[in-house]
Amino acid sequence: MHIRVNGVRLYVDIEGPGLVPDGPLLREKQSLILLHGGPGADHSIYKPGFSQLSDLVQIIYLDHRGNGRSEDGDPALWTLDQWADDLARLIDTLGIPKPIIYGASFGGFVAQAFATKYPDVPNALILAATSAKVDFEVICDAFTRIGGAEAGTTARTYWSAPTPERRKAYFEKCLPHYSVKGPSPDVMARLTVKNPVAMHFNGPGNEMGQLDFRNALARITCPTLVLSGSHDPMMPLQFSKVIVDHLTQAEVTHHTLKNAGHMLENDQSERFFTHLRDFIQKAPV
Repeated sequence: MHIRVNGVRLYVDIEGPGLVPDGPLLREKQSLILLHGGPGADHSIYKPGFSQLSDLVQIIYLDHRGNGRSEDGDPALWTLDQWADDLARLIDTLGIPKPIIYGASFGGFVAQAFATKYPDVPNALILAATSAKVDFEVICDAFTRIGGAEAGTTARTYWSAPTPERRKAYFEKCLPHYSVKGPSPDVMARLTVKNPVAMHFNGPGNEMGQLDFRNALARITCPTLVLSGSHDPMMPLQFSKVIVDHLTQAEVTHHTLKNAGHMLENDQSERFFTHLRDFIQKAPV
């Protein structure tokens, strides 16, 4: 479905009821909002894997403005601040009380932008394979270490000055190293890719290179789960450690999944979803 939010139609999909029969009562489930990576990707990367959590939570899939099946709107508004405001308005429009916010990679940037701007809204926060501040040299070195010289050179070329042509080479040479097992062909085939929003956001000269949530993370007080992969070249482990160190006012749980790359749920599915399930069950109601 499409829901008009802040002047654009955002694509939203909802899995599972919000109210479930429990004897003579109707019990309200918590809502888990999934923020996808990219930018330039869509919510389909979370299907069908996250469906296994639908017994615990109502799952809300979202394509950010400029991504997937959502309208583009004004490219000048492809910013973390606007994406955070879109999420806040969507939560208000749907009448969701205290959602759990999950953000991975770029979705983790949006989750941090939202949680630091609206710290009273989330009931809990999950940050997976993301960063509070991006260091492109660390990323390029990680691609060289994990994927070899060609992957490192391709990553350095793309991240220094992204172009559609360099992005194509990056997808060919670097994306395979996002996963220790290798990305799922079906997931990649289903993916809706939009290059313009990536060109607008990615790289040291754009917002990706300028963002810095380190000090702002102290505003977050809700329980927070941080997940990282031991073999993640895109968001190396030290990025997650920085997040943990700056979440000074929140109860933080951090797990590093061994033999997992950037696509945590693909490489270590059982452990990944066990951590999510345990965290969700302990979240305050």
